[in-house]
Amino acid sequence: MKIVAILGTPHGSRGATGQLLGKVIEPLPAAGAQIELFEVHKMHLEPCRGCSACHKTGHCIIHDDFGPIREAMLAAQGVILASPNYIFNVSAQLKTFLDRCSCPIHCQALEGRYGAAVVTSGGTGGEEVAHYLNRVLRALGCWTVGSVVAETWMLQQPPSAASLFAQAGQLGQRLLTAIRNHPVFPEQTEERRVFYQRMQTLVTSCRDEWPYEYAYWQSRGRL
Repeated sequence: MKIVAILGTPHGSRGATGQLLGKVIEPLPAAGAQIELFEVHKMHLEPCRGCSACHKTGHCIIHDDFGPIREAMLAAQGVILASPNYIFNVSAQLKTFLDRCSCPIHCQALEGRYGAAVVTSGGTGGEEVAHYLNRVLRALGCWTVGSVVAETWMLQQPPSAASLFAQAGQLGQRLLTAIRNHPVFPEQTEERRVFYQRMQTLVTSCRDEWPYEYAYWQSRGRL
Protein backbone atom coordinates (compact mmCIF):
# COMPACT_ATOMS: atom_id res chain seq x y z
CA MET A 1 0.00 0.00 0.00
CA LYS A 2 1.12 3.56 -0.65
CA ILE A 3 0.79 6.53 1.68
CA VAL A 4 1.63 10.05 0.55
CA ALA A 5 2.66 12.62 3.17
CA ILE A 6 2.64 16.28 2.15
CA LEU A 7 4.68 18.44 4.52
CA GLY A 8 3.83 22.13 4.38
CA THR A 9 6.37 23.72 6.71
CA PRO A 10 9.22 25.96 5.50
CA HIS A 11 11.40 24.30 8.15
CA GLY A 12 11.33 20.88 6.49
CA SER A 13 11.64 17.53 8.23
CA ARG A 14 13.79 18.96 11.03
CA GLY A 15 11.13 21.44 12.13
CA ALA A 16 8.45 20.74 14.72
CA THR A 17 5.82 19.74 12.16
CA GLY A 18 8.31 17.55 10.33
CA GLN A 19 9.33 15.83 13.56
CA LEU A 20 5.71 15.12 14.49
CA LEU A 21 4.90 13.86 11.01
CA GLY A 22 8.01 11.70 11.18
CA LYS A 23 6.61 9.88 14.19
CA VAL A 24 3.36 9.23 12.31
CA ILE A 25 5.06 7.59 9.36
CA GLU A 26 8.15 6.10 11.06
CA PRO A 27 6.71 2.65 11.87
CA LEU A 28 4.67 2.24 8.69
CA PRO A 29 7.29 0.85 6.26
CA ALA A 30 7.92 -2.10 8.62
CA ALA A 31 4.18 -2.79 8.42
CA GLY A 32 4.27 -2.97 4.64
CA ALA A 33 3.48 0.62 3.63
CA GLN A 34 5.39 2.55 0.98
CA ILE A 35 5.79 6.16 2.12
CA GLU A 36 6.29 9.01 -0.33
CA LEU A 37 7.11 12.31 1.37
CA PHE A 38 6.78 15.67 -0.38
CA GLU A 39 8.34 18.70 1.31
CA VAL A 40 6.59 21.51 -0.51
CA HIS A 41 9.04 24.23 0.57
CA LYS A 42 11.67 22.48 -1.58
CA MET A 43 9.39 22.38 -4.62
CA HIS A 44 8.32 24.91 -7.21
CA LEU A 45 4.61 25.58 -6.80
CA GLU A 46 2.82 28.56 -8.28
CA PRO A 47 -0.54 29.89 -7.10
CA CYS A 48 -3.74 28.83 -8.84
CA ARG A 49 -4.70 31.24 -11.64
CA GLY A 50 -8.41 30.42 -11.56
CA CYS A 51 -8.42 29.74 -15.30
CA SER A 52 -10.59 26.57 -15.13
CA ALA A 53 -8.30 24.73 -17.56
CA CYS A 54 -8.14 21.73 -15.20
CA HIS A 55 -11.95 21.51 -15.18
CA LYS A 56 -11.98 21.51 -18.96
CA THR A 57 -9.05 19.19 -19.73
CA GLY A 58 -7.98 17.50 -16.49
CA HIS A 59 -4.56 19.16 -16.69
CA CYS A 60 -3.18 22.31 -15.12
CA ILE A 61 -1.62 24.77 -17.54
CA ILE A 62 1.09 25.68 -15.02
CA HIS A 63 4.22 23.60 -15.53
CA ASP A 64 5.67 23.20 -12.06
CA ASP A 65 5.88 20.51 -9.36
CA PHE A 66 2.15 20.26 -8.70
CA GLY A 67 1.67 17.47 -11.23
CA PRO A 68 3.98 14.90 -9.57
CA ILE A 69 2.43 15.50 -6.14
CA ARG A 70 -1.07 15.23 -7.58
CA GLU A 71 -0.31 12.00 -9.41
CA ALA A 72 1.29 10.45 -6.33
CA MET A 73 -1.70 11.43 -4.22
CA LEU A 74 -4.15 9.94 -6.73
CA ALA A 75 -2.16 6.68 -6.77
CA ALA A 76 -2.07 6.39 -2.97
CA GLN A 77 -4.40 4.62 -0.58
CA GLY A 78 -3.66 7.09 2.21
CA VAL A 79 -2.82 10.80 2.38
CA ILE A 80 -1.40 12.79 5.31
CA LEU A 81 -1.46 16.59 5.26
CA ALA A 82 0.92 18.31 7.69
CA SER A 83 1.30 22.02 8.44
CA PRO A 84 2.20 24.49 11.14
CA ASN A 85 -0.53 26.88 12.28
CA TYR A 86 0.23 30.26 10.74
CA ILE A 87 -2.35 32.91 11.71
CA PHE A 88 -5.18 30.41 12.24
CA ASN A 89 -4.54 28.56 8.98
CA VAL A 90 -2.09 26.36 7.13
CA SER A 91 1.24 27.64 5.85
CA ALA A 92 1.40 29.58 2.58
CA GLN A 93 3.37 26.71 1.07
CA LEU A 94 0.66 24.14 1.75
CA LYS A 95 -2.20 26.50 0.88
CA THR A 96 -0.64 27.04 -2.55
CA PHE A 97 -0.80 23.29 -3.15
CA LEU A 98 -4.34 22.91 -1.78
CA ASP A 99 -5.65 25.72 -3.97
CA ARG A 100 -4.46 23.79 -7.00
CA CYS A 101 -6.62 20.78 -6.02
CA SER A 102 -9.90 22.19 -7.33
CA CYS A 103 -10.28 19.56 -10.06
CA PRO A 104 -9.60 16.58 -7.74
CA ILE A 105 -12.15 18.02 -5.32
CA HIS A 106 -14.77 18.48 -8.04
CA CYS A 107 -14.11 14.89 -9.16
CA GLN A 108 -14.05 13.43 -5.63
CA ALA A 109 -10.84 11.89 -6.90
CA LEU A 110 -9.78 10.33 -3.58
CA GLU A 111 -13.06 8.51 -3.04
CA GLY A 112 -12.47 5.39 -0.96
CA ARG A 113 -9.09 6.53 0.38
CA TYR A 114 -8.16 7.49 3.94
CA GLY A 115 -6.50 10.58 5.32
CA ALA A 116 -5.06 12.18 8.45
CA ALA A 117 -3.79 15.58 9.57
CA VAL A 118 -0.70 16.70 11.51
CA VAL A 119 -0.46 20.22 12.95
CA THR A 120 1.91 22.11 15.22
CA SER A 121 1.30 25.53 16.70
CA GLY A 122 3.20 28.13 18.68
CA GLY A 123 0.15 28.49 20.91
CA THR A 124 -3.51 27.66 20.61
CA GLY A 125 -5.40 27.22 17.34
CA GLY A 126 -3.87 23.99 16.12
CA GLU A 127 -7.10 22.04 16.43
CA GLU A 128 -8.83 24.53 14.14
CA VAL A 129 -6.18 24.00 11.47
CA ALA A 130 -6.37 20.22 11.86
CA HIS A 131 -10.14 20.41 11.39
CA TYR A 132 -9.58 22.39 8.19
CA LEU A 133 -7.08 19.86 6.83
CA ASN A 134 -9.37 16.93 7.55
CA ARG A 135 -12.23 18.83 5.92
CA VAL A 136 -10.09 19.27 2.79
CA LEU A 137 -9.31 15.55 2.79
CA ARG A 138 -13.01 14.70 3.05
CA ALA A 139 -13.75 17.20 0.26
CA LEU A 140 -11.33 15.20 -1.89
CA GLY A 141 -13.35 12.07 -1.11
CA CYS A 142 -11.34 10.58 1.78
CA TRP A 143 -12.54 9.15 5.03
CA THR A 144 -10.46 10.76 7.78
CA VAL A 145 -9.05 8.84 10.75
CA GLY A 146 -8.14 11.84 12.90
CA SER A 147 -5.24 14.14 13.65
CA VAL A 148 -2.38 14.82 16.01
CA VAL A 149 -1.87 18.40 17.21
CA ALA A 150 1.00 19.74 19.32
CA GLU A 151 2.08 23.07 20.68
CA THR A 152 5.71 23.47 19.71
CA TRP A 153 7.01 24.02 23.24
CA MET A 154 5.55 20.67 24.28
CA LEU A 155 7.80 18.91 21.77
CA GLN A 156 10.80 20.40 23.59
CA GLN A 157 9.86 18.90 26.97
CA PRO A 158 10.68 15.16 27.28
CA PRO A 159 7.51 14.02 29.13
CA SER A 160 5.04 15.86 26.88
CA ALA A 161 7.08 15.09 23.76
CA ALA A 162 6.97 11.37 24.51
CA SER A 163 3.19 11.49 24.91
CA LEU A 164 2.69 13.45 21.68
CA PHE A 165 5.05 11.23 19.70
CA ALA A 166 3.12 8.21 20.98
CA GLN A 167 -0.13 9.84 19.79
CA ALA A 168 1.49 10.43 16.41
CA GLY A 169 2.45 6.77 16.14
CA GLN A 170 -1.09 5.75 17.04
CA LEU A 171 -2.45 8.02 14.30
CA GLY A 172 -0.21 6.30 11.76
CA GLN A 173 -1.43 2.92 12.93
CA ARG A 174 -5.08 4.04 12.65
CA LEU A 175 -4.46 5.16 9.09
CA LEU A 176 -2.79 1.88 8.22
CA THR A 177 -5.59 -0.16 9.80
CA ALA A 178 -8.22 1.84 7.94
CA ILE A 179 -6.50 1.29 4.59
CA ARG A 180 -6.40 -2.44 5.28
CA ASN A 181 -9.93 -2.84 6.61
CA HIS A 182 -11.88 -0.21 4.63
CA PRO A 183 -14.12 1.02 7.48
CA VAL A 184 -16.92 3.57 7.12
CA PHE A 185 -17.14 6.39 9.67
CA PRO A 186 -20.84 7.07 10.35
CA GLU A 187 -20.19 10.53 11.82
CA GLN A 188 -18.75 11.62 8.46
CA THR A 189 -21.45 10.13 6.26
CA GLU A 190 -23.86 13.08 6.14
CA GLU A 191 -21.13 15.64 5.47
CA ARG A 192 -19.78 13.47 2.67
CA ARG A 193 -23.25 12.91 1.17
CA VAL A 194 -24.06 16.63 1.10
CA PHE A 195 -20.70 17.57 -0.42
CA TYR A 196 -20.86 14.73 -2.95
CA GLN A 197 -24.29 15.92 -4.12
CA ARG A 198 -23.01 19.49 -4.29
CA MET A 199 -20.13 18.45 -6.56
CA GLN A 200 -22.45 16.27 -8.65
CA THR A 201 -24.80 19.21 -9.20
CA LEU A 202 -21.92 21.58 -9.95
CA VAL A 203 -20.24 19.31 -12.48
CA THR A 204 -23.56 18.49 -14.17
CA SER A 205 -24.62 22.13 -14.42
CA CYS A 206 -21.23 23.06 -15.91
CA ARG A 207 -20.95 20.04 -18.22
CA ASP A 208 -20.53 22.18 -21.34
CA GLU A 209 -17.86 24.39 -19.76
CA TRP A 210 -16.09 21.57 -17.90
CA PRO A 211 -16.17 18.54 -20.21
CA TYR A 212 -13.33 16.66 -18.47
CA GLU A 213 -15.00 16.64 -15.06
CA TYR A 214 -18.39 15.70 -16.49
CA ALA A 215 -16.80 12.81 -18.43
CA TYR A 216 -14.94 11.74 -15.25
CA TRP A 217 -18.20 11.43 -13.34
CA GLN A 218 -19.84 9.62 -16.23
CA SER A 219 -16.98 7.14 -16.55
CA ARG A 220 -17.46 6.11 -12.92
CA GLY A 221 -21.19 5.57 -13.25
CA ARG A 222 -22.08 8.47 -10.99
CA LEU A 223 -24.44 10.25 -13.38
